[in-house]
Amino acid sequence: MDVAGLRKKLEAHGQEHLLQFWDDLSEAQRKSLYGDLSELDLEEVCGFYKRTVSSLNEEQTKLDERMQPIPAEMHGSVTRTPLEKITNYEEAGLAEVSEGRVAVLLLAGGQGTRLGVDYPKGMYNVKLPSAKTLYQLQAERLLRLQQLAKEKFGKCGDIPWYIMTSEHTKEPTMDFFARHHYFGLQKENLVVFEQGMLPCFTFDGKIILEAPCKIARAPDGNGGLYRALRERNVLEDMERRGIQYIHVYCVDNILVKMADPIFIGYCLSKGADCGAKVVEKAFPTEAVGVVCKVDGIHQVVEYSEITLKTAQKRNPDGRLTFSAGNICNHYFTTEFLKKVVLDYETSMMHHVAKKKIPTVTTEGKTIKPEKPNGMKMEKFVFDVFQFSNTLAVWEVIREDEFAPLKNGDGAEKDTPTTCRHALFSLHHRYLLNAGGTLVDSEGEPLPLIPSPAAAPKCPENANTEFNNNYDRKELRWDECPVVVEISPLVSYAGEGLDKLVANKKFTCPLVINEPAQKIEV
Repeated sequence: MDVAGLRKKLEAHGQEHLLQFWDDLSEAQRKSLYGDLSELDLEEVCGFYKRTVSSLNEEQTKLDERMQPIPAEMHGSVTRTPLEKITNYEEAGLAEVSEGRVAVLLLAGGQGTRLGVDYPKGMYNVKLPSAKTLYQLQAERLLRLQQLAKEKFGKCGDIPWYIMTSEHTKEPTMDFFARHHYFGLQKENLVVFEQGMLPCFTFDGKIILEAPCKIARAPDGNGGLYRALRERNVLEDMERRGIQYIHVYCVDNILVKMADPIFIGYCLSKGADCGAKVVEKAFPTEAVGVVCKVDGIHQVVEYSEITLKTAQKRNPDGRLTFSAGNICNHYFTTEFLKKVVLDYETSMMHHVAKKKIPTVTTEGKTIKPEKPNGMKMEKFVFDVFQFSNTLAVWEVIREDEFAPLKNGDGAEKDTPTTCRHALFSLHHRYLLNAGGTLVDSEGEPLPLIPSPAAAPKCPENANTEFNNNYDRKELRWDECPVVVEISPLVSYAGEGLDKLVANKKFTCPLVINEPAQKIEV
């Protein structure tokens, strides 16, 4: 080990403190730390820090005067589009699936810490009657979509599933899929790869030691995807398979439509190189980023970056001018991703997350501070919108497609309970649309209930009419007696149910697991 050379390199970048415990380390610990530091590109990571801090120190002004909404011709909506056109979008998307030109890419680097578990979120069971995890629900949606494409066009195109994990979630994820036989998917169509890690810095630019022989690292954000596509040869794999269109999404949305053919078809109709699926903001101050333009460039602007006046601005039809709420659900062409990876990725700025990072004391003991003591640097997946020439926005109904799982039960929103009931509510509507009826013990039809996904917590001064509408409901979603679960293997989005449920009555709990099963009426 060239310790003198390593020490000289560290001193050149102001990081000589990383060897402060060297003399007290065992031989094994020295080898571990030496290897860790030798592999670190100090010029690169210290450069990241300087650029990131420099951007933070620039004067932060509100973006109101620089913002423009997405042009109407590129901002479609499922509620404002004729059914015939939606059908055309769907057929176009299914055609691409049947030809094997569509892939999905899952952002799954997060652990379930806020859920109170120590394993990847995708392995979480929200306590549906079937006990299916998020991973299983998503796998079965892929299988059903492949079947729909084959039924429509006579060709069976596979949908490769790329899963970006972190250092902590890769092995558990791979083991989980193997134990469950990939939920019926072909093993070769599941590609699990790891995102990058970056050192954590103190606010004065020092890399943090987590232990005497270990530096503190953190994942580089979901925007680390683009670097990983290059370094893990994932983009190369996509090109080898002939993939042309990729659906990118986050693991924690229980209602996500995998490779949604309508979304893909819409983006194709617009000749888009990049697409964003959005939901309409529920009220002006909802804490969600909006897809818009800033100085003519596509961007996601956080609600804190604009004034209340701009947030409340409305169009002549009464809808919010900046209404396109970002839900981390995107479409990219392979050609666009190739340009990002090869030409733009290195110029993308990092964002700062101030965190309580475990650090070592002068006595060599690891402690967790009571307040933020450093920063993690990360990129966001939507940072690449700025490079798009033709970004298409497709607005969907929130209660049909967006119910994130972020917190454990007991929190105000985004819990296992809210997710579970959002799915029950959606499947109840599928049942009704197919001609079935859900009844109580006395044979009376059960009413629809507001989905928790459609009823985010609303500030008292934001929109009292919104709150009052939900207060008038006789039945609250969190007191819901409705339990309807329809397997994705039976129906991807409500299709094909009429032959099973039309003109029939059912009581709860109702679980439809197999396409050919006999349903008790």
